Amino acid sequence: MSGTADFFNEMREPDGSVRDAYSSYCDWYDEQDARLLKRKHREAETNFRKTGITFNVYGEDEAEERLIPFDMVPRIITANEWRKLTKGIEQRVSALNAFMHDLYHRQEIIRAGRLPQRLLRDNAAWLPNMVGFTPPGGVYTHIVGIDLVRTGPDEFFVLEDNARTPSGVSYMLENRETMMAMYPELFMRVPVESVSDYPRRLAKSLAACAPAAAGDRPVVAVLTPGIYNSAYFEHAFLADQMGAELVEGSDLRVVDGRVAMRTTSGYKAVDVIYRRVDDEFLDPLTFNPDSVLGVPGIMDVYRSGGVTIANAPGTGVCDDKAIYSFMPDIVEFYTGEKPLLPNVETWRCADEDSLKYVLDNLEELVVKEVHGSGGYGMLVGPASSKKEIEKFRAKLVENPSNYIAQPTLSLSTCPIYTKKGLAPRHVDLRPYVLVSPDKIDITPGGLTRVALEEGSLVVNSSQGGGTKDTWVLKD
Repeated sequence: MSGTADFFNEMREPDGSVRDAYSSYCDWYDEQDARLLKRKHREAETNFRKTGITFNVYGEDEAEERLIPFDMVPRIITANEWRKLTKGIEQRVSALNAFMHDLYHRQEIIRAGRLPQRLLRDNAAWLPNMVGFTPPGGVYTHIVGIDLVRTGPDEFFVLEDNARTPSGVSYMLENRETMMAMYPELFMRVPVESVSDYPRRLAKSLAACAPAAAGDRPVVAVLTPGIYNSAYFEHAFLADQMGAELVEGSDLRVVDGRVAMRTTSGYKAVDVIYRRVDDEFLDPLTFNPDSVLGVPGIMDVYRSGGVTIANAPGTGVCDDKAIYSFMPDIVEFYTGEKPLLPNVETWRCADEDSLKYVLDNLEELVVKEVHGSGGYGMLVGPASSKKEIEKFRAKLVENPSNYIAQPTLSLSTCPIYTKKGLAPRHVDLRPYVLVSPDKIDITPGGLTRVALEEGSLVVNSSQGGGTKDTWVLKD
């Protein structure tokens, strides 16, 4: 197909034959009636609408809530490929956690000259309130999403680290549930690792990080900004699946040095808070005084060891794309090993020579805000008009330290279902990682995001992308 022929096709060899990972699936697909597949495709969409799996698009007046398109062709990864990825992900997440501890204590990596001091000095995500404090269990990054892209048979790169409040795991779970409901016979033919126990593993991992005062049965709560948040469906879904309480800031208060939630029989102490509220709004006495989403005094309780907040305040430093550009050094500094999963080549526009290169090659590069997310505030040079490039050039010159640039990646393709049959589209992958004091637990699979528009390299749901089930094959 035009636009994707030059990219690594995860399903087909260059000669058109089917790769081993997809052989059983393709045998099944070829046996199916085309009319039945079309009907199943419509049923899946109806199911997602009934379940309420939508997201909000900020800044748009029309269609405030949108359905995230679901593609019914799975993305398939072999057991051997997954083993290699797992080793690289474990190494990276371990380094991220050690990095967070160091940044809020002795800052050895800065003393060693491996990271510039300005990256903290100019970084709003770095919180002075966390200096000298170690969270219960020593864990900062309890839940991490590592965004990966593939460019060849054995070529995986880390595109982004998501250590603040990674989202999307509910779609991973619902995608699998939908596939199993529609095609139960397919799972009899293809041995696939399970993802359905993620909520149980999440609850167990969070409980393992409870403070000493928690006792044998820690109380876990999910703190949501409320029903108008774009990821509210996920907050409610995870609380329900974990058997945890879903609370808003108004449901919590500090009572006798503990964070407690309102119940029908009075206030009950909470031990672990899986927060989906940004740092700025977490505690109006410490951060934004106008916030009504957080809990007054929660940071004092946290620093006294009376509650666990997951992820720890201040972990947003790890999401910074300027910090990302130093991750090979960070991994080597804290693990003593070369990174098993490489970064994408990155130019830091704060550096004069890099800025010159980026300005001279804007039409070929992808430029991102260092604090940006969701595909907003970025330039995809090859897909932009001359007018858009020149407009972005002015922003870049005005504030170069706010941007990094990367080459336009040759993202691999996976098939999607279309009216004309299977067609390749570009994908990325977000595996989900749970960290407890003695374990790094990676769910076998993750969220595959797919650019549904032919030729598009932007997979974000806010920019028209969809999702698909991710299969890790058993040995």
